[in-house]
Amino acid sequence: MAGHKTLDDLFKSGDLNGRRVLVRADLNVPTDEHGHVTDATRLNRIADTLKEIAAKGAKVIVLSHFGRPKGAPEPKFSLAPVAEALSGVVGAKVAFASDCIGAPAKEAVDALPAGGILVLENTRFHAGEEKNDPVFVKALAENGDVYVNDAFSCAHRAHASTEGLAHVLPAYAGRAMEAELDALETALGNPEHPVVAVVGGAKVSTKIALLLNLIHRVDTLIVGGGMANTFLAAQGKKIGKSLCEYDLLDKAREILAAAGKAGCEIVLPVDAVVAREFKAGAEARTVPVDAVPEDMMILDIGSDTMAYLAGRFETAKTVVWNGPLGAFEIPPFDQGTASAARLVGMLTKIGTLKSVAGGGDTVAALNDAGAADDFTYVSAAGGAFLEWMEGAVLPGVAALEVR
Repeated sequence: MAGHKTLDDLFKSGDLNGRRVLVRADLNVPTDEHGHVTDATRLNRIADTLKEIAAKGAKVIVLSHFGRPKGAPEPKFSLAPVAEALSGVVGAKVAFASDCIGAPAKEAVDALPAGGILVLENTRFHAGEEKNDPVFVKALAENGDVYVNDAFSCAHRAHASTEGLAHVLPAYAGRAMEAELDALETALGNPEHPVVAVVGGAKVSTKIALLLNLIHRVDTLIVGGGMANTFLAAQGKKIGKSLCEYDLLDKAREILAAAGKAGCEIVLPVDAVVAREFKAGAEARTVPVDAVPEDMMILDIGSDTMAYLAGRFETAKTVVWNGPLGAFEIPPFDQGTASAARLVGMLTKIGTLKSVAGGGDTVAALNDAGAADDFTYVSAAGGAFLEWMEGAVLPGVAALEVR
């Protein structure tokens, strides 16, 4: 991976036996009211990094935030239950320290055997974490000889544990970070053309920067979901009671014009599934987008649109996907997203294209469609994935660049 040192570089650098390796992971996982982890996806993704480093005889010391404490300890945001869940994922007992700095952390690190794994308490229990306070960075660094960042999902934040540590300790990308950066390079950094981007979701307002960046980097931009309604209205279409940001019609027209100048084709729905109410099993029908009844709302793409998208996917070499094409949470309005996702997944499996997806509701939509496992890469990074697609510099990634 050009520009960043990886675990391979770390392992070549010398004997790790007994060395203290601080690993920034993202343990901010969903839990129930009893503190039990309900989705271990993020834990599974960091397992390889933790086990590989531990197998080299290093002391593996895990740093993470959890929830949104206000710079002071809050019992409900303790990482103790997550450390217990991580034990099951890595197949070994994971120790826990009641603080991430000071005596509790030092004592736990000193007591950790070579090859052991330790989770330190929530970094956000200290105000210095989000402030990237050099004093707090130094306190964290006192428990490590090496720093590994395996939390791409937090890389858009310049916090002490995500960015600061990379400047004071030898810094490397973990396996999950490496895979993410490789996938993003495949998707937009140096992709094989034609590149098709799918951007869906409810509002144009949350994705203006994304759209303006993509029109200069992809060959075809498919706009779906509620945000497509704003573009349709900007073209003078009557969209009934559909979700629409009428204050952004000029911005939508500006994006359409900019895409034309950039040579990027923007694809909008030509037909839509409409209903009078948004609920499961609601009576729905498919109409052309210029014939939406006044008392109905657009909730999904229609079959003619799907056929048109299929043609774009079948000639693409790269597909990058962010957001659903319709109101996928409720059937029958999930069909457009599901059909498109399954087709991209199938084309990926047979090797005609590479597909990278992530951000917001994307993972849930692809999982619902049963297509996530067929994509080349599905990012669980959320905001960081979206900011990268917008062309933003991610502090946590930039700090890992070889200097």
